[in-house]
Amino acid sequence: MAGATTGSILLIGASRGLGLALAQAFLGLGWSVVATVRSSESPLHALAADHPALEIETLDITDGAEIGALADRLSDRRFDCLFVNAGVADAPGAIADTSLDHFTRLMATNAWAPLQVVEALGERVAPDGVIGVMSSGQASLANNKGGGVDAYRASKAALNMLMRCYAARRADDPRALLLLAPGWIKTDLGGPDAPYTIEDSIPKLVAVILAQRGRPGLRYLDRDGQPVPW
Repeated sequence: MAGATTGSILLIGASRGLGLALAQAFLGLGWSVVATVRSSESPLHALAADHPALEIETLDITDGAEIGALADRLSDRRFDCLFVNAGVADAPGAIADTSLDHFTRLMATNAWAPLQVVEALGERVAPDGVIGVMSSGQASLANNKGGGVDAYRASKAALNMLMRCYAARRADDPRALLLLAPGWIKTDLGGPDAPYTIEDSIPKLVAVILAQRGRPGLRYLDRDGQPVPW
């Protein structure tokens, strides 16, 4: 696997699904993992019992004060990768069927919160490291031929734009920046009809993340490492 040397990752949102599987995969590669969950009860805690290289922090990414407190606790730490997986999905539907409260929640969780984390913790990443966030192929404007899941698409497109703003302000930053579109995967969020499984997806996603090490600039890539049109 490209770039599969040992290292350390700060993984935001690892209580279940893709986040939990990413934590397991990086531990399997011999990496040290600091992973966050929203509550003190999650499958990640059972994983920690067998993996001393796994540390767990509690974080609600929609709480700016908690993000700041985490940054303070990790002020003397350095990581090879910061990856923000936390986010929420949405039911199919047009924007006309979406309440303002629901739309605000999606935007706050999927766009505002990840960039608050990146802004607060990005400097903890090594100069040749990776700062990544879990985006979606549904954020692509060019590929949107049929609509549907409007509010979710909008929140992930906003995430992409905010990462582009972050990159533009740091044109000389040597860190790699990654927007990762994992595909439709069978998880609690993805649902049972998704065509991909966690088992076949995680090795691909990890390979894409690792391949960015030492490659400055922002990339929007799919599970196979191919560019996704903005």
